Amino acid sequence: MEYTSTRNAVCRVSAAQAIVQGLSEEGGLFVPVSFPKADPAALAGLDYPDLAAAVLGLYLTDYPPAFLQAQARAVYGGGFGGKAGWMSEVEPGLYSLELWHGPTCAFKDYALQLMPRLLAEAKRALGRTETTLVLVATSGDTGKAALAGCQDLAGVRVAVFYPTGGTSEIQRLQMATQEGRNLAVYAVEGNFDDAQTGVKRAFTDGGLAAALAARGVRLSSANSINWGRLAPQIAYYFYAYAQLVRQGAAAQGQPVDFCVPTGNFGDILAGWYAKQMGLPVGRLVCASNQNRVLTDFFAAGHYDARRTFYKTESPSMDILVSSNLERLLWHLSGSDEAVRGWMASLAQTGGYTVPQPVLEALKADFAAGCADDAEAAAELRRRYEENAYLCDPHTAVAFKAAREQRGTAPMVVLSTASPFKFPRAVLAALGRPAPQNDFEAMEALEAYTGAPAPAALAGLRGKPVRFTEVIAPAAIGGAALRSC
Repeated sequence: MEYTSTRNAVCRVSAAQAIVQGLSEEGGLFVPVSFPKADPAALAGLDYPDLAAAVLGLYLTDYPPAFLQAQARAVYGGGFGGKAGWMSEVEPGLYSLELWHGPTCAFKDYALQLMPRLLAEAKRALGRTETTLVLVATSGDTGKAALAGCQDLAGVRVAVFYPTGGTSEIQRLQMATQEGRNLAVYAVEGNFDDAQTGVKRAFTDGGLAAALAARGVRLSSANSINWGRLAPQIAYYFYAYAQLVRQGAAAQGQPVDFCVPTGNFGDILAGWYAKQMGLPVGRLVCASNQNRVLTDFFAAGHYDARRTFYKTESPSMDILVSSNLERLLWHLSGSDEAVRGWMASLAQTGGYTVPQPVLEALKADFAAGCADDAEAAAELRRRYEENAYLCDPHTAVAFKAAREQRGTAPMVVLSTASPFKFPRAVLAALGRPAPQNDFEAMEALEAYTGAPAPAALAGLRGKPVRFTEVIAPAAIGGAALRSC
């Protein structure tokens, strides 16, 4: 399988090269040049590790199958407490794919527990001996998952950048207390888009690249702009579908709809890739919070990032520039020239408009919905009171969109984070007093619901804070250099 760049049609690289490099040299994202086909029925009998290895093997064709199977078994066989790909029925026809049972209690674990292993193997296969500096912009969950996945990994250093005041306190502490000799964490003034833009600029900064090369260091990324982050997420769509078929909730070949709380567009794009591979996906519902740039885009085909930015109770979705949308636009338009133009317009004017054929192709596969904080809180409370189902604010946004968009097909909501990452917001949504201290709120949520807080979150209490530095977005390149 070869990969090309969304902004350079003549570029061709292997999967290993795409994962090591992260972004193409001109700033484009790597995409597969074709879609491999998979038989959902043939995959249906596999457990999660074997299914994940099988799906990945179709894309990562330069990786030994035995390596992929061994690493998938090591990552998903134990680190998820037996709940990799766990799905709960919320009510007839409505399901929650709980993706937060991993080590950091967020769906990012599915990729970021595996990606460092893919990176290390790619470097070995390519004969690369330099140190890899992984730069990460995060709106909350990616940073911790990347830090945990790369902790003390030989030949790899990680620098994480998150918006100051733009995460929950639990998310911040997950990053600020992370152990490991090869890690650095910085708060960035501004919002996630400021952090992400600064990281992207670092990748195209020739001076920084030269300074790093002098130290024997090259950049890579652990954001979903890296193919190694996105590819592992395709597997859980196949696994969710297989569970519905086994349970008799869907007949083999019957379409199933998925609703995904969306920020950077990687998680939902993985579902679109699964559909191109042959999974009977009906509609992919893109759920946004008050930062509804994607909802408006799917309605009219105009992307407008120059709008009011809202800090919400679902901070991982507080994003106005959804990077992975670039990949989808490349696939639908088939034109690197068009993508270059749209991305240049986005950078220069804050927006772009796609032509009608592209908009029609978008609408053929996607629907969209949104919820502000009040609507999400009401949905969270509705699910708890009507279904005895507890979810976090991001998942609540998706439940609202799913309720409004449901048809006759089964609907699977992707639940992306533990409710105990946001205990104060969840308590408030449930109409309960919310202590100002997040750990006291965690205990209150346990007492009220009877659900136990994950040990990985409760155990943050009292851990020493290692990282406190706050920097301007323009200082991200310098911070990256100091991280080496």
